[in-house]
Amino acid sequence: MLLEICANSFLSAANAAAAGADRIELCQELQVGGITPSWGLLRHVREQLDIPVYVLIRPRAGNFVYSDDEFAVMKHDIQACRELGCAGIVSGVLYSDGRLDVERTRELIEVSGDLSFTFHRAFDVVVNPSEVVEQLIEMGADRILSSGGETTAIEGLNRLRDWQQQAGKRLDFMPGGGINSNNASLFQAAGFSAIHTSASTAIPAEAGIFGSPLSYSDEKKILKILEILGR
Repeated sequence: MLLEICANSFLSAANAAAAGADRIELCQELQVGGITPSWGLLRHVREQLDIPVYVLIRPRAGNFVYSDDEFAVMKHDIQACRELGCAGIVSGVLYSDGRLDVERTRELIEVSGDLSFTFHRAFDVVVNPSEVVEQLIEMGADRILSSGGETTAIEGLNRLRDWQQQAGKRLDFMPGGGINSNNASLFQAAGFSAIHTSASTAIPAEAGIFGSPLSYSDEKKILKILEILGR
């Protein structure tokens, strides 16, 4: 089973690489669900670390319905990822009623070219998940990151199994959401090919410091998960 670490900083990415994780999903601002990392962070990770990098393409927090300008930014970001030699893209677009925006998601996949494409956890809020599975397969997505429509992937495990059974070998479901060393083996036993986690540790806030609490992907936690997976 592959282990993908959701890395929100250079430190998190470096810890994932040092621990032996298989790849990272690079993003920033996990406290709002993650947004596209800065070009500077992306370039530095690519220059300094030897680990496959998937990049979250999400121009802002909030919903997954984007204006024409926001969508243009997303395509520019994907092109930058291709130029920097990234391995994959993590993205997706919905309509305001919860349906998949097929046209725009297809365009993102096409712009990604030969990069692997993961449809992100916008899947967990779609109104017609079984139909979306087929739509994403048809347009060439490689995998779907999902918690099974629940707060955590453990809670959504049965749905994840059902959707993976529906997809068969045409597309992979990658469980994500609340996965740690205490439950990682359950997803391995269920037959999933990869899991997604931040394996994070909070940094205690300092008195008088403004801003949101910080966290980083913890090398020790990543190593523990890999040990549980028999790696």
